[in-house]
Formats: sequence, structure tokens, C-alpha cells
Amino acid sequence: MTVFQAIIIAIVEGLTEFLPVSSTGHMIIAESILGVPPSEFVKAFTVIIQFGAILSVIALYWKRFFQSWTFYLKLFIGFIPALILGGLFSKKIDALLESVEVVAIMLVVGGVIMLFVDKWFNRPTQPEGKEISSKNAFIVGCFQCIAMIPGVSRSMATIVGGMTRGLTRRDAAEFSFFLAVPTMAAATAKKVYDLVKVQGGGHFDFDFSLLHENLPILIIGNIVAFVVAILAIKFFIGFVTKYGFKAFGVYRIIVGGAILILLLLGHNLTIA
Repeated sequence: MTVFQAIIIAIVEGLTEFLPVSSTGHMIIAESILGVPPSEFVKAFTVIIQFGAILSVIALYWKRFFQSWTFYLKLFIGFIPALILGGLFSKKIDALLESVEVVAIMLVVGGVIMLFVDKWFNRPTQPEGKEISSKNAFIVGCFQCIAMIPGVSRSMATIVGGMTRGLTRRDAAEFSFFLAVPTMAAATAKKVYDLVKVQGGGHFDFDFSLLHENLPILIIGNIVAFVVAILAIKFFIGFVTKYGFKAFGVYRIIVGGAILILLLLGHNLTIA
């Protein structure tokens, strides 16, 4: 992976991580278009640069992250479903990440859902700014697990989950951002562990050479993702509060449909 490829993929991550358009799907597509050679590091890179996006949430909402211990309790409760299912089905999830077809189909399906989200669920029963309940945090966390299918979008799944529980669009979006922090931090830590872990002779050892060789690219990727994600979050909150989700639904359908058409025409869209 070149520095140029890393910057482009990090820009895609920062732009799409907190928008309901599937950051994983877009990074997979970007890797295919850029012709990034397949490797374990490339797969790890797309996860590890999420750390930069995590920091953008903390930077923008730092006061919320230091308000009370119950805030962290709700995040942990919301994180539990992904922790359990991610651990149980990690290999199957990794296998799905290699399918452009799955990404394209889920972009279209999610896009159709986005067209009707405001009509179906935009009936808030919770006062804006009120802290989410433990029960609702857990239910939103269950919705988050749907996003283990690439192309669904973690942001879309959790925002829809929040709106089904009576949260306003803004509160649902912001809790989606907050829940991303433990979820993406755990995914990043696991991917780093998998990258340096070496199994042999019946025991585990660690080899940091691959991580060390690619450290500059990882640092650049995280910095770019951090800066771009801050801009994307600010835009998204203002846009979705005023206009809703229909535009994101249209965008998903166009992108997913275009990919499906290219596949049907015989174009080889491979994944690194």
C-alpha cells in the first residue's frame, strides 16, 4: 500500500464512518478501484484507521465523555451485543468482507430503508438531550450487530435503532457516534493483536515487524481520518436534523445499483 492509497482510503473512512452509507463498503470499493494489492496488513489498515475517527468523536463531544459514570455504563451496555456476536462470528464476518456482491446488495437494501426512516420512525417520545435508558442502549446495541454485514452501515443501524426507541434524529445520531467509541476501539485492538500475533510450538508469540514497517502509513491514515471525520460529523448533524435521511437513501441506492450493474456486465471488482 502506498502513502497515496492510504490517504485516499483514510479520507473515505473519515467521510463515511459516521454517515449512514457504510464506511466498510466504501473502503472495500475504494481498495478495489485503487488496485490495492491484497494483504493482511491492508485488511488491518481499514480497521485500525477507525481509531482516528474515534478520536474525532471524543474531540467534538469531550464534555459528554466526562459528565458522569452512568454515561460509560450505557455505552458498555450498548456494546455488549457486538462484543458477544463479534467474538462468536469473527471468521464469518471476515469472510463477508471479501464479497463485493454483499456490499452492493446491502447498500441498496439499506438505501430503500433510509428512504422511509423519517416516515416510519420520526416520532420522538424522548425529550431531546435526555440521557438514553439502559434498556434502549441495549436495544440500539442489538441493532448495531446488523452492521456486521458489510454494506449495512453501523451508523445507519444504530440511528434507526435509536429512532425506533423514540429518540430524536439528533439524539439517535449522537448516541450512534458515542457507541462507536467502545465498538471501534475493541475492533482496532483486536485487529492490532491479530496482526502481531504469531502461533507456533503450541504457544503464542508476538512479531511487531509488520506493524513497525507500516507505522508511518498507519499514523498518516489515522490523522487524515481524524480530521475528515470531524468535518463529516459537523455536516451530518446539521444536515440530518434539518433534512432527514432520504438523500442518504438515494445515494446508497445509486452506488449499490452502479456496482451491481458493473458486476452483471462482467467487470471484475476484486477486494484486497
